[in-house]
Amino acid sequence: MSANIIVYSTSGCSECSQVKQLLESKGLPFEVRDVMASTVYQEEVEKLGFMGIPVTVSGDRAVKGFNLPELEQLIEAAK
Repeated sequence: MSANIIVYSTSGCSECSQVKQLLESKGLPFEVRDVMASTVYQEEVEKLGFMGIPVTVSGDRAVKGFNLPELEQLIEAAK
């Protein structure tokens, strides 16, 4: 497990919860960054080119929303 996975999310976001459940089911550690708690995290998401959440980041990959095929690729790359 070399790659750090970051999930930009907020509480009450169902897609965010789906992403986190997927990562947990794969046994992958990840960091949650609540964009409502920090303007820095909001700016990080915007710098990645996204306006919404969830955004899952690992290395140079970023996946918007609960996009299972793209998330699976990100997870494989993170292993």
